[in-house]
Amino acid sequence: MPIQAIRWSPTGAVRIIDQRLLPGEYLERDLETIDAVAEAIRSLAVRGAPLIGITAAMGLVAGLRAERSADREHLLARLAQAADTLLHTRPTAVNLSWALERMRGVATRCRGADAAALWNRLRLEATAILDEDCAMCRRIGDAGLPLLRASANVLTHCNAGALATGGIGTALAPIYLAQAAGRRVHVYADETRPVRQGARLTAWELLQAGIPCTVLVDGAAGALLARGGIDLVIVGADRIAANGDFANKIGTYALAVLARYHGVPFYCAAPSSTIDRTLASGDAIPIEERSRDEVDAPAHAAVWNPAFDVTPASFVSGYITDGGLVHPPFRS
Repeated sequence: MPIQAIRWSPTGAVRIIDQRLLPGEYLERDLETIDAVAEAIRSLAVRGAPLIGITAAMGLVAGLRAERSADREHLLARLAQAADTLLHTRPTAVNLSWALERMRGVATRCRGADAAALWNRLRLEATAILDEDCAMCRRIGDAGLPLLRASANVLTHCNAGALATGGIGTALAPIYLAQAAGRRVHVYADETRPVRQGARLTAWELLQAGIPCTVLVDGAAGALLARGGIDLVIVGADRIAANGDFANKIGTYALAVLARYHGVPFYCAAPSSTIDRTLASGDAIPIEERSRDEVDAPAHAAVWNPAFDVTPASFVSGYITDGGLVHPPFRS
């Protein structure tokens, strides 16, 4: 695994890489309280749909560590309060609510356990979520590997690699496995304004793994595709509706339109936990709007800064999932 974005510290805290500082500085931080976990998610110290869910699950355990000696009802009350706090940090990625519901389910199933036993069971569940994510990434990589020829050029957007998951990533997982299989893959990474996750994070982690990477500004993607030579586009997803529409980092929809126009296959890579079958279509996906501070604009200019957009299923060549490669039509 090229990078370990999250793990337990020796003291039981949640150890993360502070992604706000990359690539200039590599700093690991230990999160020990619910407020620290919430701040890390909200401020993008950790980001990426799978990693947000893992961080929330592990953060519940770390933040409730002091409650092990309390009575069961007190722990349950604190669990509910903490889960609610974390749930409202970022609205778009469904993995956050999915992971928190799994943790709540532990309390429901362990009705006779005292506070200490319940906390231990919560820790086991959070660890399982992390371990399952690692295995999920590998399965996505295996599913997408046949799409990459011996010398492929892949265009991606934002960061859906090891820094966004507990394992080797989603969109980047097939690329890591292709490298391991001796195939030379060249990745073109959109800069991904305004926070530049492609330039700062995707390029950094690929170069750490020795995978060639070229960064381009978002507005150059059309020219790159028109020039020819790009074999496929692979992006991640933060939430997939029942009909296959999906939300991903702002700019993904434009990239899908460009790929369709230029006849380049466009794939969405995501785990089954990212599918939200309660939403009929992408129209119902909540889109997070972030601070104007992220956008370089004059003080008195209005700023619209959505963190995500929705790509219709009709633009997707296929979904690379932990259950295999799925082609349209997407069945709920």
